Amino acid sequence: MKDIILKAENVSKQYRLGEVGTGTLSHDLNRWWHKIRGKENPYLKIGETNDRSKKGTSDYVWALQDINFEVQRGEVLGIIGKNGAGKSTLLKILSKVTAPTTGSIKSRGRIASLLEVGTGFNGEMTGRENIFLNGAILGMTKKEIASKLDEIIEFSGCERYIDTPVKRYSSGMTVRLAFAVAAFLEPEVLVVDEVLAVGDAEFQNKAIGKMQDISKGEGRTVLFVSHNMAAVKSLCTRGIVLEHGKVKLIDTIEKAVSYYLSGDSEVINQKIFGHEYETNEFKLEKISINGQGKSIEEPLLESDKIELKTIITLKENKTSNYHITYHLYNEMGEALFSFSNVAEADSLKHGYNELTCTFPASFYQSGQYYLSFFFVKDKREALLVGNDIISFTIVDGSRDLGVYMGREPGYIKPQFNWLLKSN
Repeated sequence: MKDIILKAENVSKQYRLGEVGTGTLSHDLNRWWHKIRGKENPYLKIGETNDRSKKGTSDYVWALQDINFEVQRGEVLGIIGKNGAGKSTLLKILSKVTAPTTGSIKSRGRIASLLEVGTGFNGEMTGRENIFLNGAILGMTKKEIASKLDEIIEFSGCERYIDTPVKRYSSGMTVRLAFAVAAFLEPEVLVVDEVLAVGDAEFQNKAIGKMQDISKGEGRTVLFVSHNMAAVKSLCTRGIVLEHGKVKLIDTIEKAVSYYLSGDSEVINQKIFGHEYETNEFKLEKISINGQGKSIEEPLLESDKIELKTIITLKENKTSNYHITYHLYNEMGEALFSFSNVAEADSLKHGYNELTCTFPASFYQSGQYYLSFFFVKDKREALLVGNDIISFTIVDGSRDLGVYMGREPGYIKPQFNWLLKSN
């Protein structure tokens, strides 16, 4: 039997765009009139997908639409997606900060939330008073809270300021104390949004370690949202990928992270662009990556020399200098290095430009990689930024030959010059 502690059933959340209170009285009356007649809310039939990058025609958007999932006791569930995908909205509904427009959330036990810096804290009250306030909200007695007080203060590292009003805390101190309260007051479900990124590296490591203890050692459940894929992979066992308010994938955390980073779960070695990367000064036409002397369709092998081609058209013959820069990321979302043609003597010319960057053979380890693109003017102004604009996979060719001995550590395999002198 599955021990389900949290369940979301057909959860949707609709928001109205524009200023609050402007032109909504007629809508409210219309809803009321439908309700007293036992009819459905008329505005549930309208509304557009929540794509923040595109201008729509409706005043209503669906921040979340038809979300369904279950969480077992002791599970650490990662919720990942781009900005605006609906992650924070989902956590607020799970935490009962806001109600869903349709659907329901069923939970067993107390839920403690760490959603935004300072959420649930009264700035006029001291850190100590806020600990007791949060414990009372979770349904704990004063005696239960007092028994955990010393552990909370010690973990937060804010002992010197514990009797100072929270409004005088830095954002990092506030998050430290808020996490300590949420973790040590023993909720059955701990909900953590991106706020840990506010803390320093030492606190992030402590917090992740504590969440691992909570789930593995104490059998409690954690829902974790972060853009740090390394933290998500190390902490979570299962992942949900949200895109434009809808669930795109629920699977193991490895598959969820790979899906999210590849954009659409498809790793392709070529992109031809329309007008989305075009300005009055230039147009990005195409980016492709292939093994030297090979076609786009052939796999990229570790032993290949690899060519990255970028085609750009400059529209105006100006005196400005233009160059391109790429940032390379691994499958965990960690930046490996950047590279650019800025060191070359000639900047891009008016008209057609094809730039080819060649990586030496055996430079990359096998794995998945992502490139972000920057078009730079006069070495200081980025006219265009394309995050994760193209992805590619490097394959270990020796694996098929039966001589694969295991993956070497790291992500690149630099080939250095060696000099041997012997008698």
